[in-house]
Amino acid sequence: MSAARRDLRASAVETVEALLADPTVEVLPQSRQSFLDGLDLYGRRLDKTYSLTDCISMQAMRREGLTGILTSDAHFRQEGFRVLLVSPGQVV
Repeated sequence: MSAARRDLRASAVETVEALLADPTVEVLPQSRQSFLDGLDLYGRRLDKTYSLTDCISMQAMRREGLTGILTSDAHFRQEGFRVLLVSPGQVV
């Protein structure tokens, strides 16, 4: 593994640990039901290229009443969410 890759992974760990320690951040646990809810959406969107992880996240957002997401992933826009990041060259 390259040094740059290790640095990126270390940075990811630090970021997640900081979020977990932040009392203003709520981390939702993965449960059997949240998995099944995501799998249901995944099965209903066979015409899309959504990942199962995307579908689990979308269903969790719906349960929590969230409409905006800090991502540039257009799949969330296709599902009606407000995407808060834009990649360079991406059409909004």
